[in-house]
Amino acid sequence: MKIAIIGGGIGGTAAAYALLQKGHQVEIFEQAPQFGEVGAGIQITPNAVKAIKGLGLYDRFLTYAFYPKAVVGRNWQTAQENFRIDLGAEFREHYDAPFIHIHRADLLDLFVKELPPEVCHFNKACTGITQSGTTAEATFSDGTTVTADLIVGADGLRSVVRRTLFGDGDLRWTGHQCYRALVPTGGVVDYVNPDSTFWMGPNSHVVTYYVKGGDMVNIVAVTESSEWVAESWSTRASKDEMLADFDGWHSSLQDLFSRVDEVYNWGLFDRDPMETWTRGCVTLLGDACHPMLPFLSQGAAMAIEDGFVLGEALGVFPDDLDRALAAYEKERLPRTARVQLEARERGRTYHLPTPEEMAARDAEYARLQKEDPRKTGINTDWVYDYDPRQFAKRHAVLDEIAS
Repeated sequence: MKIAIIGGGIGGTAAAYALLQKGHQVEIFEQAPQFGEVGAGIQITPNAVKAIKGLGLYDRFLTYAFYPKAVVGRNWQTAQENFRIDLGAEFREHYDAPFIHIHRADLLDLFVKELPPEVCHFNKACTGITQSGTTAEATFSDGTTVTADLIVGADGLRSVVRRTLFGDGDLRWTGHQCYRALVPTGGVVDYVNPDSTFWMGPNSHVVTYYVKGGDMVNIVAVTESSEWVAESWSTRASKDEMLADFDGWHSSLQDLFSRVDEVYNWGLFDRDPMETWTRGCVTLLGDACHPMLPFLSQGAAMAIEDGFVLGEALGVFPDDLDRALAAYEKERLPRTARVQLEARERGRTYHLPTPEEMAARDAEYARLQKEDPRKTGINTDWVYDYDPRQFAKRHAVLDEIAS
């Protein structure tokens, strides 16, 4: 099958590799002049690691990895620990995968290095999609076109492919803005624990974790804003503004923030879950169909899962594109919709405005900690349990029941 993927980010390149493994003729069309990810860290949770295992890239993936010891929730002023999810041997055995910190550029590179150069086309900004019979055609701003048996829109939050199929939709400014920064440390330091740490305060929260094998700390600091902030990862922000927004927070954070050289901020947008991602022989994946807030650390994870499952679906139904795309949606749409909505809800619970509300939330975290340490706090057991490698088996069982 000839497949054209619009967008060369993490989801698009993961899908390209998965589809090439199934023997398809795949091309990527990326609007930028080269592959590239901004300087930011990312948390890869066990569900996405299982997809990477399924693609056969696990060993190389681990060469980029930093292994956090735990996911920890802390009070913004006192650093009191409200919950802890240990990420050691028992966690890895339970989920059949570790929890990993990595730089976004390294994650993209994991897939890009596996792609033959001839499948990658740059400076290709898609302007529209048309369909005729069993093929679809993408048009680009340079006047060129490509015709394919399947077009996959992996072109992000403001997807042209999505807009062509379904209209502009319901892009929503959430009222949140996010500061991002990387601080070189040269190794683990005493003012940043080797954990994925969630600092929760009034109307704000901060997440800190190591990347680049422990040589850098990634900062994600989210506040609420009354003014619209652009959705861009390359917008420079003021270090002084970030320090002012987090004035009074714990001294360890103040120490870390004081070492920032460059800081960026972007506005957080999302959409409601879609009812379908597919029209004819065109479908979507990643942020193009399920953009989500970063509060569950699942944006890239969901895109990697999408790419893997799309490859599996076309493997199960190699001669029936309609059934393959229907199976892809049936597997992915309910899961990504739940993650979208749960991430949106975390934007509320992480940002409770009063000391009384925060104290009640933290007491509930402590209670849950005693019941089941793995499910406490951010309550992500259901996210991590998912195994995309079981798609073919799950689908076969569902097919048998339906028949």
